[in-house]
Amino acid sequence: MTDHPTERASTPKHGLGDALRTWWSGLSRPTQWLVGVPAIILLALLPVLKPPIIDTPGTSFGGVMAQFAMIALIAIGLNVVVGQAGLLDLGYVGFYAVGAYTVGLLTSPNSPWNQSDDWLNPSWAWLACLPIAVAVTALSGLILGTPTLRLRGDYLAIVTLGFGEIVRLLADNLSEVTNGSLGLSGIAYPRVGESADKPQGVFSAGNVGDRLNSGVWWFWLGMILVILVLLIVGNLERSRVGRAWVSIREDEDAAEIMGVPTFKFKLWAFTIGAAIGGMSGALYAGQVQFINPTGFNIINSMLFLCAVVIGGQGNKLGVIVGAFVIVYLPNRLLTFEVGGQSLGDYKYLFFGLTLVVLMIFRPQGLFPVRQKLLTYGRQVRRAVRRPDATTEAAR
Repeated sequence: MTDHPTERASTPKHGLGDALRTWWSGLSRPTQWLVGVPAIILLALLPVLKPPIIDTPGTSFGGVMAQFAMIALIAIGLNVVVGQAGLLDLGYVGFYAVGAYTVGLLTSPNSPWNQSDDWLNPSWAWLACLPIAVAVTALSGLILGTPTLRLRGDYLAIVTLGFGEIVRLLADNLSEVTNGSLGLSGIAYPRVGESADKPQGVFSAGNVGDRLNSGVWWFWLGMILVILVLLIVGNLERSRVGRAWVSIREDEDAAEIMGVPTFKFKLWAFTIGAAIGGMSGALYAGQVQFINPTGFNIINSMLFLCAVVIGGQGNKLGVIVGAFVIVYLPNRLLTFEVGGQSLGDYKYLFFGLTLVVLMIFRPQGLFPVRQKLLTYGRQVRRAVRRPDATTEAAR
């Protein structure tokens, strides 16, 4: 006995976010590119167009967007560790610091390890140091993860928290190498677009134009890195590695019983997340051209975790939205004052209240991850939606 057509047509109502995701998933791959590429171009043009609604009058909008691209990279890397594999990492800022100090130690004139005068030409020194920073940070994640990933829950969180503090204290106390609290200045950056009015290039901090300032160029470079990382992480999610991460996150004991080598895949997640954090640290070092230990404190590590929690753990696009919230709102509120105090100075209060409200009403975050068949999800959905030949004949 077949159901009435009107009964089959009735489907439960979903919210706008679910409707958008369903619409996007139903598009073919070429159509997704036709829709996605113009959206990316529009996003790239935002700091140039500076729409009055979203502009930040109190600071450079291009600089804000450059910071957003950098934090988005961090959120994607931390999401691999926390959102995908379910490993609570409270010291992720340590990997961020390792990547930044790798670039700083190799290119800063204050460093005894400066190689800019030997085999690193200043014109492409930052670009050459970027893969080195990623490799060194991935190695540090591998070294840290090998003995510590046998721990779980709060114990792992305490160990990673200690790692972040150890990196900061080493940078503060190894004065002969890191210049201590004075930091490393004159760090290399891409020397591109040198001209009479921009003798140091478009990426230089001296490029303070109204439209195409250095922040806009760093934002574009950060967007390229974010897209590359998203492609890599997305392919991993749909592979055997991603399915293993999800099983570990949901129930590590059950995954172990089913034959998943949990330690190996947790180490994969930790190393990949560390490498992405090191890439963001290298981006930060080149952008500000100065680093010191105070920029890598535990508060920043908590803000990185806030971006993942607010956006939605396990949703790589959701954590990018969380990163935007973390960066944009404090800068947007700088021009608003209450009692002579800028609202931007209360960002920790606002983020704390936001987390409390989210944990009560929406603990999965603004854009919760939706479980689905990761590898053949598109083909399965099409097969399910295709009308059955027998049913059509019966009509």
